[in-house]
Amino acid sequence: MSDDRTNDFRHTDAHADLDRTDVAILRLLQNNARLSVKEIAAEISLAPSTTHERIRRMRENGVLLGAHVEVDPKAMGVGLEALFMIELAKHKRGAVDTFMDDLVNVPEVRSAYLVSGRYDVVVHVVVRDTAHLKDLALDRLTNRPGVTRIETSLIFDARRRHELPVFRPLR
Repeated sequence: MSDDRTNDFRHTDAHADLDRTDVAILRLLQNNARLSVKEIAAEISLAPSTTHERIRRMRENGVLLGAHVEVDPKAMGVGLEALFMIELAKHKRGAVDTFMDDLVNVPEVRSAYLVSGRYDVVVHVVVRDTAHLKDLALDRLTNRPGVTRIETSLIFDARRRHELPVFRPLR
């Protein structure tokens, strides 16, 4: 990707026109993206046409980035989840961006995070079993240029919250 990326979190004014009704719609959709416009409208006491218009506007403005289905990993043959903590030799933006872009194209990678601290990147992966995990680490990660160290932690259990908190004043 590009060497001129900036920190997207610094650009918080792009969606400054959200109000309490928009946030109510977002809360509902974050917890169940399958809700119909009619169901959302009834929940927030708004006309379906107005609700539809607000959702359309949030899509156009980049507030709503997509809708995804959560699938039981076991149904897909996933038997194990793990975190790879990776240390990189170089920290040039272009090299890091390319590394991150390459990571998310590995089918077993669920997410990759550029972080501060002892390690540079934390990668959440899903695999069939420990042999698959070992092969993934050795064949797809440790042999990449720039990777100097990798540490693996197995995930025994997890909890996830889908709803984001609101940290901005609402109009």
